[in-house]
Amino acid sequence: MALNKLTNPIMKELRDILSPGGLRTSPEDLTAYGYDAYILEGRPDAVALPDSTDQVARVMKLADIHRIPVYPRGAGSNLSGAAVARAGGIVLCLTHMDRILKIDKDNRVADIEPGVVVADLQKAVEEVRLFYPPDPGSQSVATMGGAVMMNAGGMRGVKYGVTHDYLLGMEVVLPTGEVMETGSRMAKNVAGYDLTHLICGSEGTLAVATRITVRLLPKPEARHTLQAFYPVLDDASRTVAAIISAGIVPCTLELMDRTLIRALEDWFHLGIPTEAEAVLLIEVDGEQAAVDLQAPMLEAFCRDHGAHQVQVAGSAAEREQIWAGRRSAFGALARIRPTCIIEDATVPVSLLPDAVQKIQEIAGKYHLQIGIMAHAGDGNLHPTILVDERDRKEMERMERAFEEIVAYTMSVGGVLSGEHGIGSAKRRFLQMQVGSRALEIMRGIKQVLDPKGILNPGSFLDEEA
Repeated sequence: MALNKLTNPIMKELRDILSPGGLRTSPEDLTAYGYDAYILEGRPDAVALPDSTDQVARVMKLADIHRIPVYPRGAGSNLSGAAVARAGGIVLCLTHMDRILKIDKDNRVADIEPGVVVADLQKAVEEVRLFYPPDPGSQSVATMGGAVMMNAGGMRGVKYGVTHDYLLGMEVVLPTGEVMETGSRMAKNVAGYDLTHLICGSEGTLAVATRITVRLLPKPEARHTLQAFYPVLDDASRTVAAIISAGIVPCTLELMDRTLIRALEDWFHLGIPTEAEAVLLIEVDGEQAAVDLQAPMLEAFCRDHGAHQVQVAGSAAEREQIWAGRRSAFGALARIRPTCIIEDATVPVSLLPDAVQKIQEIAGKYHLQIGIMAHAGDGNLHPTILVDERDRKEMERMERAFEEIVAYTMSVGGVLSGEHGIGSAKRRFLQMQVGSRALEIMRGIKQVLDPKGILNPGSFLDEEA
């Protein structure tokens, strides 16, 4: 079904719906909101920044009437091209709806608007001794609305899971402009189809979240953080598999290879040994007694499996420095080459060593520089390909390498994405994982909720590659 462009009368209606300054149409704004953290770019006809559910509903109703494409967006930090205006229309940016509405300490629940930054929510709940575990790498800018729609994970996924594990309910606006409540504030709720978790991870294709309810945990009493450096990358990846196999569940278990180590040291001068082939960043949390028991076990585990240096964070400041480095890894790599493409292959943890070796083989085969970082405790690999998108031949090699990584991932029972989503980047591979019938059902669900196809057209459900 063909979609329409914005006309001057529709622009006037949008301006009347939104608060002063809520509609942006300058060339600079249209360019700025025309891309996310992936390499694809688009160009909207307008950017709408609503500040209430009513404004979102009225924008959607107007778009529905005139068949205008709408692209919901948070901070644009997603890495799959899921928030790019591929057909013009309206970018609906929810960052002005950024209030923490309520933190219910007694029931361990928080109500928030979609524009709340993940790190700000974490800080607010920790002030009352509570804990929101999901922590995407872009937590300092990523919004909760984006995290919900992409079902974001992060470094603590190995122990605590991902966004949908904490999502209780939502207020959403449907493509028709209707407002609907899903879920509840209860930890247990089995009334009918689980629409909350259907919409979670839907990448902005089914509805726009305007209020989000999440469950919280008690803040862990203690934490212990260490980093172990390895002269052999394979020893680091085998340590991960051995730790998980032994029944130890760290809060966080991260792997970075030599490319990452050198990039971080070159940028931040942290004093980390650049001769190392790999580093594991490990954190355990929980009751003090349990942490005191696990900490020396993990240190011994690393040394026994080949680590030549183990550094323990002796203070909160040292712990924060370790994690600040890991969170800056993508930025550090991006300084090396003009284009930095971070992938999201996920394999069984027991096969992590084989997967790391395979990626290295593929890098050599196609003469590419690929840095490897991973949420290693759950097998979520982020091979990061460093290229120059202006070099057509290099980009062709990158595409072939990417296809081989996908093929290998599928062959060992892995999945296309552990947390970044499918977006435009991987839509051509989706049927390979889910099958034609499942994809047909997904498109049927989309048709029920969005019969005119105005919400995020060109997404992972689009039939064209």
